[in-house]
Amino acid sequence: MRARDRIQYKTPDQIRLMRRAGLLVADALDAVRAAVKPGLTTADLDAVAEDVIRSAGGVPSFVGYHGYPATLCISVNDEIVHGIPGGRLIESGDLVSIDCGAIVGGWHGDSALSVVVPTDSGQEGESSTLSATCEQSMWHGIGAIASGRRLNDVGAAIEDFVAGRYGLVEEYGGHGIGTEMHQEPHVLNYRTRDRGPKIRTGICLAIEPMLTAGDARTKLMPDGWTVKTVDGSRAAHWEHSVALHDAGLWVLTSRDGGESALAALGIPIAPLAD
Repeated sequence: MRARDRIQYKTPDQIRLMRRAGLLVADALDAVRAAVKPGLTTADLDAVAEDVIRSAGGVPSFVGYHGYPATLCISVNDEIVHGIPGGRLIESGDLVSIDCGAIVGGWHGDSALSVVVPTDSGQEGESSTLSATCEQSMWHGIGAIASGRRLNDVGAAIEDFVAGRYGLVEEYGGHGIGTEMHQEPHVLNYRTRDRGPKIRTGICLAIEPMLTAGDARTKLMPDGWTVKTVDGSRAAHWEHSVALHDAGLWVLTSRDGGESALAALGIPIAPLAD
């Protein structure tokens, strides 16, 4: 069976349930972003997210996933994705990427953001620009879903926005999401000759570009999870879970449904009524 034939298309009621999971992920990420400061460990930040998710009756998606031991993936500086929280201390000027997933009623939400820890000198601009470019590339990829054409349009939009200004990681990408955290289809962050499956009503995708300040090549660390840049350059990672339904596009893990970011691209959102 082809990957495109294994895509799980969702009903409006199922998308509403996914929105609940998405908002819980947003709550957890908001709490962690507010908590980030020098002197805390990445394990401290992980505990913040776990408390938010479990206190609301949710379940962290990542814990136990192929043996993964934590609620968050926290990747610092030259770590691109899948960093395991532990005793590492957060320092001023660090570029910290935080990836979070939660399950509510059997449905998953998945989102990531990158933050730059302020410094006394205010010299975090280079990392902030990298993160902002990654975030905007994500929104351009999300915007491409609204046209309802082919999946490769997402990667093409991301690649076109980045336009060679930064390294665009190719080994990792986005994915379908629903009753499992990772579903078909795999979502590339760059264009290919294969146009991919049609984007049609009911598809739910996690769009997640990763950019590096230097070489985009990656290396997997001995822990079997943490992915770093080969050249030691810094990396940023942004992600949102998105649904396309009959009325249009809805960003499930964004508190405003993606309204403000997509309005800048001339794309309206379409929340489903409760």
